[in-house]
Amino acid sequence: MQQRMDISQAAPQGYQAVIGLEKYVRANVDPTLLHLIKLRASVVNGCAFCVDMHSTEALKDGEQGRRLFAVSAWRESPFFSEVERAALELTDEVTALGEHGVTDQVWAAAQDAFSDKELADIILAISTINVWNRVAVSTHLQPPAL
Repeated sequence: MQQRMDISQAAPQGYQAVIGLEKYVRANVDPTLLHLIKLRASVVNGCAFCVDMHSTEALKDGEQGRRLFAVSAWRESPFFSEVERAALELTDEVTALGEHGVTDQVWAAAQDAFSDKELADIILAISTINVWNRVAVSTHLQPPAL
């Protein structure tokens, strides 16, 4: 598969706007939680570039490989805290909005796990990785060769 377009070159101002969101979430969301959110949304969206990038970054930052592998089956995995589970469930529902939106049950669990500010920042993090996933998948952005 060949990359179709480099959006950073075709629409540099738009690309920089997304970079601004990325900088915000990196500064405001716990790094471990952010890695899990980015990886989970990327798995759900089938974004090979982002799965590669975010798993590689998480490993560099000290995350355990077993937890990263388990993100694809997090519901059945014992490796995640209740707070991480709330974030992963919210990630699944925000990423797949067309199926049923965010259910009241998932929202309540997220409200129990996070302050309003933390929850707002997590929603922005989920939204941002979904933008990146859509850019990468639609343009056929490929991970670097092994």
